[in-house]
Amino acid sequence: MQQLETREINALYLKLDEALAPRTRHFIHVVLKSCLTAAVRNRLIVRNAAADADPPRPGDSEAGQVLDENQLTALINGFKGSSIYEIVCVAAFTGARRNEILGSRWSDFNEANKTLRVERALEANKTLRVERALEYTRKHIAYKSPKTSHGVRTITIGLVGLRRTEREKYQRIVPGVPSGAAVDLSLVRVPDDALVFPKPGAALMMPRHPDAVTKHFMERAAQLGFPGLRFHDLRGTHETHLLDKGHPVHTVAKRCGHDPAILLRAYAKRTNESDAKAAVTIGELTKGILS
Repeated sequence: MQQLETREINALYLKLDEALAPRTRHFIHVVLKSCLTAAVRNRLIVRNAAADADPPRPGDSEAGQVLDENQLTALINGFKGSSIYEIVCVAAFTGARRNEILGSRWSDFNEANKTLRVERALEANKTLRVERALEYTRKHIAYKSPKTSHGVRTITIGLVGLRRTEREKYQRIVPGVPSGAAVDLSLVRVPDDALVFPKPGAALMMPRHPDAVTKHFMERAAQLGFPGLRFHDLRGTHETHLLDKGHPVHTVAKRCGHDPAILLRAYAKRTNESDAKAAVTIGELTKGILS
């Protein structure tokens, strides 16, 4: 450690340049510098070689695609009939995270006020109120508590017809009523702690695997003409459209469980439509100046 040179650290960063994302390289620098600083403070080494190194730039975090309104409509319509159609709709029109949606229970919906309580996180035995969120590990499934106070939130939503369709689906599953059979489903109670989007063909408390949802989404999106579109890009699209429509940053941040500064840095991506509108605004502004 005493013999470690700054040039060696710079050489390491150059090698990582081809293998890792910019933000990951930046985190490596932060951790290495912090460790060496602690070593100097505890008099284990004389100097911190990372202090004079050229730190990798963090780059653009959460880089992704933002769909305009026509593209979003085409995507949603293209998922009709898919087993994750309802999940895609909820993500696109609430901005909720994938694991928040997969962890949502019927008790998280307030039908009277048409709101969804969100306290994110999916861990061993918990799941959407934007109140918990699903988390898969190799050993178990879990529902975890929100990382920050921003994560616990109440989202006002529409999608009433969509929720009713999903609920009726499971009102048939519980007693084993065949699809299309004429019965009074109001007599069938779906447990409040049942998952809204359980694994198809499984018990109402068995969640879908997040990776399976992502794979299905990306494959179908590519078939629809959106190669490389991530499920998480639905969240960025939702937030960007709200900002473009003039909704205050703090309102959008609260809806999506963000710190306003993080929202602007990571999710406010530019769409072609918003860029064109900005150009028109500037054009109007300069008419009497540059003519």
